[in-house]
Amino acid sequence: MKEFKFHLDYVREQFPCLCKTVNGNPAAFLDGPGGTQVPRSVVDKINEYLYYHNANSHGSFATSIESDALVWKSREAIADFLNCDASEVSFGASSTTNNFMLAFGLLRDLKEGDEIIITEIDHEGNRSPWRTLADFGMVIKVVRVDPETYTLDLEDYKSKLSDRTKIVAINWASNATGTITDVKTFVKLAHEVGAVTVVDAVHYALHKTMDVKEIDTDFLVCSAYKFFGPHLGVLYAKKSAGEKVKSARVMADDNGDLPFKMETGTLAMELVCGAMAAVDFIADLGRVHESYFEDELVGLTGRRRLVVAGIKAIEAYEDPLALKLRTELAAIDGVKVYSPPEGTPKTSTVSFTMEGIHANEIATYLGDHGIFVWDGDFYAIHIVNNVLKLGDQGGLIRIGLAPYNTPEEIDRTVALIRQFKASRT
Repeated sequence: MKEFKFHLDYVREQFPCLCKTVNGNPAAFLDGPGGTQVPRSVVDKINEYLYYHNANSHGSFATSIESDALVWKSREAIADFLNCDASEVSFGASSTTNNFMLAFGLLRDLKEGDEIIITEIDHEGNRSPWRTLADFGMVIKVVRVDPETYTLDLEDYKSKLSDRTKIVAINWASNATGTITDVKTFVKLAHEVGAVTVVDAVHYALHKTMDVKEIDTDFLVCSAYKFFGPHLGVLYAKKSAGEKVKSARVMADDNGDLPFKMETGTLAMELVCGAMAAVDFIADLGRVHESYFEDELVGLTGRRRLVVAGIKAIEAYEDPLALKLRTELAAIDGVKVYSPPEGTPKTSTVSFTMEGIHANEIATYLGDHGIFVWDGDFYAIHIVNNVLKLGDQGGLIRIGLAPYNTPEEIDRTVALIRQFKASRT
């Protein structure tokens, strides 16, 4: 690959929010893991739908026909994002909602004593739906996370698999520590015992290329608002797996067809259109940076090629910034960075604590200076509170990078953290 140059100005000019100031300081949106900012093109697409195509589905008149066509085009866009067929893409209110609906659909074919495997590292959106099934007689097993490396224990996972395992729900990337899990291996082992797999890709989606065919999962959830879109959940259902599910839906006695059987009621179609525009935004980044990744795009065509190029450009820009951030934070006395060892796959999310300081104090201080970061457990409740035992000090401070962030923002953030530390000693 030739020397990479990210077109930062081109990206930033598409986000009106970046003109915001706080107490005279320019705002630095380092809150991306909770939801990225939205480019103008996404808002324009939502407005266009509401202004000119707004109607309920399956009508015989122009706006309803147009609306149905736009929803299908949105499925095609997400299919290019995930590398699947449009008929395997469903939409819902959120990934958590989609997971709950999937859980209660799968429950219809489970029996008391069947086993479900979840993990300690997951967001509750991929733990609670499955833990709820314990009320119906399912046995829930939990894969341990190593508290030193923040990675899942593969041997522990293997020991918990059996011919009674019916569902494995696993996280692709941790929204707390940035850990990326080799889900392909976990999925393969699950399939060897006949289990259905559900991958939570909510945090992973923006930072790395997704290919559901490559990892061979049966189901996958992600959320458009984590990759420049509106608040909307996406559910991938592999055709062979989705066709078997007796989904939880209005027509309870009719199993229905994909993708509609996985959706309950009328969709927020304007948001669905916004999700399409978010994928097109990423594809446009790919168009601008495509020449840098020619060797990695061999065999790819159309929007899928541009989407992959766009994600690779984001990764190539963010990863060096994240390394700089991790390194400089770790050099501050009393600061502990919670990240897998260097060389271990991870996203550009960086979490830390400061000895003796409540996380919210630091986040508030940064916020007052225009630096937007998260504090708490981010619904990764089990790993933050029970494994890392950080509840008493307010959990973690989480900094997340997005392609509209700048090196100067990272420098400002580190300088302010040093300044805060000095004020407390």
